[in-house]
Amino acid sequence: MNKIRLFFSKVLVFFVRRCVSLYENAYQYKLYSRFKSIGKNAVIELPTSVLGEEFITIGDNFIARKDSKIRAYSDFEGYQYRPEIIIGDDFYMGTNCCISAIGKIKIGNSVTFASNITVLDHQHGLSDFSDIETPVMKRELSSKGAIVIEDNVWLGEGSVVLSGVTLGKNCIVGANAVVTKSFPANCIIAGVPAKVVKTF
Repeated sequence: MNKIRLFFSKVLVFFVRRCVSLYENAYQYKLYSRFKSIGKNAVIELPTSVLGEEFITIGDNFIARKDSKIRAYSDFEGYQYRPEIIIGDDFYMGTNCCISAIGKIKIGNSVTFASNITVLDHQHGLSDFSDIETPVMKRELSSKGAIVIEDNVWLGEGSVVLSGVTLGKNCIVGANAVVTKSFPANCIIAGVPAKVVKTF
C-alpha cells in the first residue's frame, strides 16, 4: 500500500512540475514577443513584473531573477511620458530589483546588479512642491534627466540610483548606497548620498 501511495505521489509531483514548466514557458514566450527587441539567451524568472515592454530593448544573455520589476511608464494618472529602457549584453540582475523609467535609462554591457537594487529616473511630484496638497499617487511624475550606467558597472546589494545620474565604466557601487549625482569611470562609491571612496 505504501509503495502504491509513493508511486502516485511521484506521478503527481511530476505532473505538477511539468504543468508549472509549461506555464512558465508559455508566459515567457508571450512576454518576450512584446519587447521592442530582446536578444538571445534571455532568462526572466517568474514572478517578475514587466510593464511597457514595447519601450524596452534588451541585449543578449540577459538574466533577471525572480520578484524583479522592469517598468516603462508611458501613462500614469493621465499624464503622458516617453520612456525608453535600453539594456546591453551580458546583464545580470539579482532578486527583487526595480528598473523604472518615464524618460531614458541606458545600461551598458556586462553590468551586474546584486539583489534589491532600484534604478529610478522619476519621483512623484514636481521639484518645486507646488503639488504638495495632491495625494502622492495622483501627482505628476517628474525627472531630473536620464540615467546612464556604462559598461562593467557593479551595483552592490540594496543600492539606489536616481535620475540625472551617469555612472562611468567599471564603477563599483557599495551596498545600500544612494547615488544622487554622476561619477566618472574606475571608482568605488559608497554612502548616503554616495561619494568616491577609492579610484583605480
